[in-house]
Amino acid sequence: MLVPMTQRDRRHINYCIARAGLDWKATNTRLHTNWSIMIPSLSDLPEPKIADVFEARRRITSQVHRTPLRRYPVLCEMLDADVWVKHENMQLLGSFKVRGGINLVSHTSPEERERGFITASTGNHGQSIAYAASSNGASCTVVVPVGANPVKMASMRQLGATVVEHGPTFDEAKKYSEQLALEEGMRYVHPADEPLLVAGVGTYALEIHEELSDIDHILVPIGAGSGACGCCIVSDALSPSTKVIGVQSSAARSVHESWRCGEGPTIDSPMRTEAEGIATGSSYDFPVGILRNRLDDFELVSDAQLRSAIVTIFEATRTIVEHAGAAPLAAALSQKSRWKDRRIVLVASGGNLSVAQLKSILGA
Repeated sequence: MLVPMTQRDRRHINYCIARAGLDWKATNTRLHTNWSIMIPSLSDLPEPKIADVFEARRRITSQVHRTPLRRYPVLCEMLDADVWVKHENMQLLGSFKVRGGINLVSHTSPEERERGFITASTGNHGQSIAYAASSNGASCTVVVPVGANPVKMASMRQLGATVVEHGPTFDEAKKYSEQLALEEGMRYVHPADEPLLVAGVGTYALEIHEELSDIDHILVPIGAGSGACGCCIVSDALSPSTKVIGVQSSAARSVHESWRCGEGPTIDSPMRTEAEGIATGSSYDFPVGILRNRLDDFELVSDAQLRSAIVTIFEATRTIVEHAGAAPLAAALSQKSRWKDRRIVLVASGGNLSVAQLKSILGA
């Protein structure tokens, strides 16, 4: 299928040419044509459309907050740009993830709800499924890595979920949750390969574009990638000139590497980050396929930069974000000249820091 070529297409093709070691002059003329072929999808799952995001909002709006989108002069001065923060750290349960959980469970059948739900999570995704399941009278089991964030585990238990600690990493917890789903017949909720999750979390991007126009860049943290996928789908539909930039920890860069290669299977990568909200050593076909076609750029930041950005956001906004929620600011601060005179939105995706984490970051 032929579709109009965009700047994103040209950048991707240029990158592939360079990786393949081809002669630029021999191939360059092709990039000035007005047509290109979309990168093949890695997944058979249907990509949500903008209509699906609007439908998701209809389903979830009575249960979630329309979170603040605020401009902070101190950040504007710091970056020499027009800087806005989308405060999903003020969302119900302290994270944007609840939008996706409510939307997904609202589409399930009575039979699925009777079986109950199971998922794996480092915290925020698990909270979202626990909340949505409880709201619909269903049981929920969440498998977390051993030693997961105690604030998030306590919240899941308070929401009625059974919390099972297994393995040192998210990826091991995920494998165990899949095993339990088969053994006990529960409805397994994948942390990323779920179109209804993507449509649900994409509603935060609807709010951004409804409240603010002429946005040059939206910076979004990426763990498995559902939030960035939703933002890309909405931005491409409502504001095609807006560039969506993903941010991931350099100590857990699987999705970045899978996106950067541009084609072929996803890539696993060592997971050593302390940022549990974006801590995965694996990437997944469905979100990576969307990001390869839609994400404009992808940056990596160190855990030290994440900790510093948590402090900066607290000083500038008087709100608390977790490591993942600080990732957009960390990336922005690492490339200040890039944003000069631009309007940018930083997505503060969550605020679920434990007291121990906060003390460590503040040096108390």
